[in-house]
Amino acid sequence: MAVLWITLGVVLFDQTTKLMVKGSPWPILPFQGLQYGQSVPFIDDIVRITYIENPGIAFGINIPGFKVVFALFSIVASVAILLYLKRNLLRLRIGERIALALILGGAVGNLIDRVFYGVFFHEQPLFFGRVVDLVDIVFLHKWFGYIFNVADSSVTIGVALLAVLVMRRKAAHLPSLQISN
Repeated sequence: MAVLWITLGVVLFDQTTKLMVKGSPWPILPFQGLQYGQSVPFIDDIVRITYIENPGIAFGINIPGFKVVFALFSIVASVAILLYLKRNLLRLRIGERIALALILGGAVGNLIDRVFYGVFFHEQPLFFGRVVDLVDIVFLHKWFGYIFNVADSSVTIGVALLAVLVMRRKAAHLPSLQISN
């Protein structure tokens, strides 16, 4: 499935940006990241790279005791998307395949943080890591407090693309409205 190259690209880009911000946990690849909370300008005063971590699930929601359940759900959802792509590859249009590949790449990117980062960085046990967020669009942060990452963007773009394509497909199968005088 060639479309999985998109998924792999998203995961690699996501993890590369996160490790550049957080730093490398491996002595063989020594690289110092930013200090927690540190911000550096990226595009004028519009976009900054800011290192924070999200200890909860989506949008910083933190429900005690729910981290492992959410990580397991993410694993099941990722496997389900992969199986769906495999079983329906010929029925899906290219845009739908791309959208699902983007969603899968984003899910896997954040899943790596949740499952492994706590262990990699000697901070938490397996399944208790925190998701690294870094893209700080100043007006979004000011209005909503959102800082996000490549994986979050990939999921958002994939879901939006899939929604548009599904609506277009359904609209194509609806009978047209006839307006008479």
